[in-house]
Amino acid sequence: METAIPPRHLCRLNDMPDGEAMALDVRLPDGEESLILLRRGDRVNAWLNICPHAGRRLDWAPGKFLLSKGMLVCAAHGACFGLDTGECVSGPCRGESLRTVPIRVEQGEVLLDG
Repeated sequence: METAIPPRHLCRLNDMPDGEAMALDVRLPDGEESLILLRRGDRVNAWLNICPHAGRRLDWAPGKFLLSKGMLVCAAHGACFGLDTGECVSGPCRGESLRTVPIRVEQGEVLLDG
């Protein structure tokens, strides 16, 4: 029988600037990873901070991301990812997606699932 792993606190929703992305280092089952957390109102999306094109981080400086015309832009290759899905809509990894990390927002807290 599998035991459910309780969610882990990442940050408070109010500590995240609305409409912006931030990086957060966390320990996942596969080891330490950098996450991209993107807040839009009460919703937060999370992905691994790894471009599917070359395995490089997407931030242009530690924790600083370029958001342009409703897209998250890879600083190295200019690939553009949709803010809702993480899918690459232009650039060298078109059709691929950022790897989603399961999170949820509960009572103003951003929690990592699993």
